[in-house]
Amino acid sequence: MSVDYATSTATVVKLGSKIGARVDGVRLSGELDSETIKVIQDALHEHKVIFFRGQEHLTEDGQYEFAQLLGAPTTPHPTVTSRGVKTLPIDSEYGRANSWHTDVTFVDRIPKASILRAVHLPAYGGSTTWASTVAAYNSLPDSLKALVENLRARHTNAYDYAADRSDSHAPNDQGKAYRAEFESTYYETEHPVVRVHPVTGERALLLGHFVKNFVGLTAAESAALFQLLQNRVTKLENTTRWNWQLGDVAIWDNRATQHYAIDDYDTQPRRLTRITLAGDIPVDIHGNESTIITGNAEHYSIIEQVPPRAA
Repeated sequence: MSVDYATSTATVVKLGSKIGARVDGVRLSGELDSETIKVIQDALHEHKVIFFRGQEHLTEDGQYEFAQLLGAPTTPHPTVTSRGVKTLPIDSEYGRANSWHTDVTFVDRIPKASILRAVHLPAYGGSTTWASTVAAYNSLPDSLKALVENLRARHTNAYDYAADRSDSHAPNDQGKAYRAEFESTYYETEHPVVRVHPVTGERALLLGHFVKNFVGLTAAESAALFQLLQNRVTKLENTTRWNWQLGDVAIWDNRATQHYAIDDYDTQPRRLTRITLAGDIPVDIHGNESTIITGNAEHYSIIEQVPPRAA
């Protein structure tokens, strides 16, 4: 690890060449000064996911007030509305997100960032891994870049979440009820496979487990190409793994990452709280936006208006 840069209050410690940094010397709250907020935002754009230790003082209200300094919080979820008012509980009782994904890509206005706070942790296991979708795009040969830059994919909330699960992890009654609520309103959105980050200008692969198919390809072709591209995303050199402690907070750039919650803690309870921040509508390298196929997400989130990047 190396110190990436520091201010009078914050030190950014780089955790990997492609993704990940820890921010030290900051007590998260809704009262942080503008200089510290800029350090956090700059670190997030550069490192894609950033971590804070020692935030035991933070409550749900405090997490929300801090989130407001970084953007406009969405409602907790487009369809799961019974679990919280300000935050969405990421609770092992309702299921385990042990599949690579970017949050809420089945709507047109994909969140720009997520803020996750540890509330109750298992005695062992339960880490989370993030992958840089910018690094994945950059690793593609020119021939594959030419293909995916002109490709679009359909994303839906009725994805095959059970495909990689064993019988020992079949959902309980609470999990089935959560899943039914998750699918209670059907959403489908067509996104570019390569999106341009509105702040950094970087190109990133927009994929994950909500992908239904690639437009113009058969189911078999879609499955083969999806796996090829996902393998680029999840290459270990493009990832960072965080072993949670109570008081930890993670923030990730949802426009430049995927993540995976590792299911290696048996039947122990695990609970974190998540807030997502409103994002823009993805745009491809030609300036074309994502398009809605089914579903209206206006109740979930505003569309963030991002100022044009400096020339």
